[in-house]
Amino acid sequence: MSTNRPLRLALMGDVMTGRGIDQILPDPVDPTIHEPVMASARGYVELAERVNGPIPRPVGWEYVWGDLLPLLAEAQPQLRIANLETAVTRSEQWLPKGINYRMSPGNLPVLKGVGLDAVALANNHLLDWGQEGLLETLAHLRAAGIATAGAGRDREEAQAPAVLPLPGGGRLLLFAFAHGSSGVPADWAAGPGRPGVARLADLSAASLEEVAACIARHRRSHDRVVVSLHWGSNWGYEVPESHRRFAHGLIERAEVDLVFGHSSHHPRPVEIHRGRAILYGAGDVLNDYEGIGGYEEFRPELVLVYLLDLDRDDGHLANFVALPFRIRRFRLERAREEEADWLARTLDRKSRPFGTHIRLAGTRLIIEARTEQH
Repeated sequence: MSTNRPLRLALMGDVMTGRGIDQILPDPVDPTIHEPVMASARGYVELAERVNGPIPRPVGWEYVWGDLLPLLAEAQPQLRIANLETAVTRSEQWLPKGINYRMSPGNLPVLKGVGLDAVALANNHLLDWGQEGLLETLAHLRAAGIATAGAGRDREEAQAPAVLPLPGGGRLLLFAFAHGSSGVPADWAAGPGRPGVARLADLSAASLEEVAACIARHRRSHDRVVVSLHWGSNWGYEVPESHRRFAHGLIERAEVDLVFGHSSHHPRPVEIHRGRAILYGAGDVLNDYEGIGGYEEFRPELVLVYLLDLDRDDGHLANFVALPFRIRRFRLERAREEEADWLARTLDRKSRPFGTHIRLAGTRLIIEARTEQH
């Protein structure tokens, strides 16, 4: 298979359409939540309104995506992928873990509003409402035509990829795994006959071989492969050496074309290794955190959506940009020039040790290798 047109992917980090955002959509769940400081999900709507003014409700399915939609229409990515960090369920089997995210199945069209083709589910909120919530999430997403990876009714299903046919032939395989450093409990791991997520016990060479073998079982000639990893802390720009070693191993040993990391609430450094992109932390794309203070130094209201062009034949990165936005009134607005410049300068400085240069060009961040990494 050969085509002159590269494969263009739109990658969105953590999409958190539960809790406050669910409450402004047409069919919210019961707003009761079980948090030490908040008893109703509507409280998060009120916090945001105190900061940025009234939020209309109910809003239409495209409201939260705001200024992203015309830019995606212009870019025309062939596939749109995100990490969905909320259960899609009406289950009341909440786990006593402090924070529990869920969105109403009746609000699922909000994900179709941005045209998502597939979502990664291996993360630390999927089982917030128990195994019942997980199974309901899988059923609703698949009924809506959104492919899933990283969770299942047993270990085999959780480790299986989302298989996405490509225009003109070929496939993209999306695998998704979670690591304990992102807060995923060990007992959330899917097992024989036990629903759960595809959880990595560690980031050792043995775990790398397990992932490589899993990819090899499913891969065909000319398939392109993306591995989603939910790992690391919520805040900070540091990338543990174990993360970098594992990401390099995925590219070198498992021949992965793109490593899509997330968990941090803001973007983390980026690396281009052997012609493949590594996002160590894509950051949130949508959340209900407006009005919550304490981490202003990271400017978590500023978010990125990544556009990557991959060579269809060998998977090498041909072009890599990021579109900057600001979350305001639970809606994505185009970042102002000062905000986009801050993102570019900050990520360039933090990505420099990884051989990556990031600069602002017009309304997008250009991401390039300073030197070829070997």
